[in-house]
Amino acid sequence: MGNLLNASIVWDPSLSPFSIGSFEVRYYAICWMLALLAAYYIVQKVYRDNNIPEEKFDPLFFYCFFGILLGARLGHCLFYEPGYYLAHPIEMILPMKEINGEWVFTGYAGLASHGGTVGILLALLLYIKKTGIKLMWVLDSIGVAAPLFGCLIRLGNLMNSEIYGDVTDAPWGMIFVQAGETMPRHPAQLYEAIAYLLIFFVVFYLYRKRVNKVGSGLYIGISVSAVFLFRFLVEFIKKEQVGFEKDMFINMGQILSIPLIITGLCFIYFSFKNKEKNIDRK
Repeated sequence: MGNLLNASIVWDPSLSPFSIGSFEVRYYAICWMLALLAAYYIVQKVYRDNNIPEEKFDPLFFYCFFGILLGARLGHCLFYEPGYYLAHPIEMILPMKEINGEWVFTGYAGLASHGGTVGILLALLLYIKKTGIKLMWVLDSIGVAAPLFGCLIRLGNLMNSEIYGDVTDAPWGMIFVQAGETMPRHPAQLYEAIAYLLIFFVVFYLYRKRVNKVGSGLYIGISVSAVFLFRFLVEFIKKEQVGFEKDMFINMGQILSIPLIITGLCFIYFSFKNKEKNIDRK
């Protein structure tokens, strides 16, 4: 055990770099904002590259923001802790928790990427109804930015000392002090962040080479299938998020990843079946 501890990294960062009055600004919130800003500028670039009017791009950010946030929050509550949150439904929406009869601001302690994926899809259905742009074209635009978004969110999880892995003797194992851990564990959040960043570079490189493939399903297909395939694999070394996962052969995250991997692969297949050079946006 001594060798394990000596070879590990003690991870005990402050949760907040600064405060505004009595309000703490947390690294997790900063990572979320950076993720949204990065996605905003990348998707805006895709729209401009394809001569889509600015007025059709402007509403996209708001649809995506609320779709991801609500979907990710409800996904966590209903997929991982349905018993508690169905008994405390107001806590699904408010970033607060009732503790000993008092309401305490906790932030959104629990966001599920699978729920965020469903949430953004539903939001985009409203967006395309408003703008008339084809769903697949919008999905491909978002697919170019999505892996970078995921990378920054996982860095936020790292700063929060959450969603870490099993005990390891690897020299890069981390002791997550803020989570009350005393043994080094796989920094699964960091593994995911690095993988998603690499996926982003690949997708963005392909996009620059084949701008006219936006709308074929290629970019959303690669992003979704690659991200959730890695998510499926990394779950094997993750500490279970909720108690009921202990006796499961594959956990809830893996179960929810399978249909998304298949959907992404289908998008890629049909993108190659589509021989058109110019994809219709309307």
